[in-house]
Amino acid sequence: MSGEIKDDLNTKESWAFFKSVIALLLIGLCLWGGQWQYQRGVDRHERNTIVKERITKPAVSLDEIFDLSSDPQSFEWRLVRSTGEFDQSKQILLRNRYYEGKYGFQVLTLFRTSSGDKFWVDRGWVQAGATALTKPTIVPLPSGQVDIEGRIRLDSSLPRGAFFAISSGNQEIISKLNAQSRLETENYYIDLISGSIPQLTPAAPAQLPELSDGPHMAYALQWVFFAGLAGYGRILIRRTR
Repeated sequence: MSGEIKDDLNTKESWAFFKSVIALLLIGLCLWGGQWQYQRGVDRHERNTIVKERITKPAVSLDEIFDLSSDPQSFEWRLVRSTGEFDQSKQILLRNRYYEGKYGFQVLTLFRTSSGDKFWVDRGWVQAGATALTKPTIVPLPSGQVDIEGRIRLDSSLPRGAFFAISSGNQEIISKLNAQSRLETENYYIDLISGSIPQLTPAAPAQLPELSDGPHMAYALQWVFFAGLAGYGRILIRRTR
């Protein structure tokens, strides 16, 4: 009889140990989740601080930027000026872009500077055509050299894959071109804000990212709270037993 009681106690102790291990694992996972959300909040706050600081600075010549630094990342979001020509034979429509609830495209056009550099310029949003094969109405570009002003962006933020490319002829069929095919372009692009002639100013320019810190800190506190619940629940179960 005493042996059965001893076995029963050993079984209960084993279950208690197993429950304690599970509780510790849950607490550890919750604390890890809290730390992950906290770090995401810190990273987002740092990014927002950088963006807010850089977008308020005056515009600087694109050539001057690369005289100061060969790394465009340290100047991302800065307003820059450049002189050159648009290549209307190289235009891309990025799909699935919405503006004020309407479906459309983001228009990218290749730009060649007077010094020979090539990069994409985001000319803003345009509403989609009547069908998938119909070209949207895009403001025509001037020929010859123009001055442009916009925010410098890293081309790593351009979507990868095949996107619609506007045909250079009068055909309605839209071919495909990869936004990351480079075409020997620089490792940055420009969100166009304005130009030397009025028609270059986009009616719906590329939008800035949302500059709020988001819910990450609140989520971090929630995970810590869940960790506390797991610990309290294990203590409560032990006391009840």
